[in-house]
Amino acid sequence: MVRDGMTKLVLTIGPAHTLREAARLMSARRVGAAVVTDDQHAGVGILTERDILDSVGTGQDPDTELVAQHRTVDVVFASPDWTLQQAAETMVRSGFRHLVVVEGQDVIGLLSMRDIVRVWAEAPEPVAGAKAAARG
Repeated sequence: MVRDGMTKLVLTIGPAHTLREAARLMSARRVGAAVVTDDQHAGVGILTERDILDSVGTGQDPDTELVAQHRTVDVVFASPDWTLQQAAETMVRSGFRHLVVVEGQDVIGLLSMRDIVRVWAEAPEPVAGAKAAARG
């Protein structure tokens, strides 16, 4: 289940933070992505380290550029009761590496492709379909 694989320590940041402020918060919490929330604390996007680096690499000033301008706006929300297979399929279909896990309106976690791979690697039983994929 998604609940078992998600990152429970979730950093949420407001859209008015600068990229430098976001980078500092992410570094302090040792996370590579943060959920961007609106004024009501509902998830409205994701900001990753790569988003920050890409922005700065194209000449944006990290001290003046706001998170709102550089977040990933197309966010896929997942239920904590989804299976990891369901989450992986959704990520592949949508082209995202992260899902925001919500219960009601509350952000409770973040799930990445890396989290799914880690859970599957540590699973005592093989992942369903793994043998067929290895043969095919």
